[in-house]
Amino acid sequence: MLRAHLFLLIFIPLTFAFAAVALLCTLFDGTGSAYHRIACAWSSTSLWMAGVAVAVTGQEHIPENVPVIFMSNHQSNFDILALYQAIPRQFSWIAKEELFSYPVFGHSMRRAGYIPLDRSDGRKSLKSMIAAAARINQGSSVVIFPEGTRSEDGALIPFKKGAFLLAEKANVPIVPVSISGSGEINPAKRRWLKPGTIRIRFAEPISETAQSGRKRTELMDQVRAAIAANLEI
Repeated sequence: MLRAHLFLLIFIPLTFAFAAVALLCTLFDGTGSAYHRIACAWSSTSLWMAGVAVAVTGQEHIPENVPVIFMSNHQSNFDILALYQAIPRQFSWIAKEELFSYPVFGHSMRRAGYIPLDRSDGRKSLKSMIAAAARINQGSSVVIFPEGTRSEDGALIPFKKGAFLLAEKANVPIVPVSISGSGEINPAKRRWLKPGTIRIRFAEPISETAQSGRKRTELMDQVRAAIAANLEI
């Protein structure tokens, strides 16, 4: 508990400091490249402070030179930090709308092209997915947690349909991502922190051809099975 409080004492102001610098960078760099490098530096610094390492396998499965949708399970807040270190390319987040309301931090996310998802209203959620698909079609990869929230015990919880609606509209490869160990470092709804290693594994991509003509539920089942197969619970 003490370690968690000390980490938060430093992490919160550090996050706002990095967000402010990243926000300034967006005024001069419209590509988001500088913003992404700063976000990666923020994540590596935060992981180091927490005593957390990231072990990555399967990067060779990520298609080159094309945008993709990374679909990952979600165990803790440290998943975001770890994915910045694991994904070897610039990407955008599809994140819950509440995060975009934070001063500086939220504004910097909007300037970087991250996409807010309003889950309280079906029509607004659809609008978010259309915006995300447009960004993907411009060449950006995105990350989304199809569970929609964190798992409390590390086991997969039911997927939301929104991620797969996005896949239908974007028509790009899906890369399933399995995160193991982050729930032990910082469990959902718990305020304690344990140093350790987060293990991330990328599965083989599901191509546009493999997605074509399939029912949404079938694609959901395939992605779920691919993530589950590489989970270490």
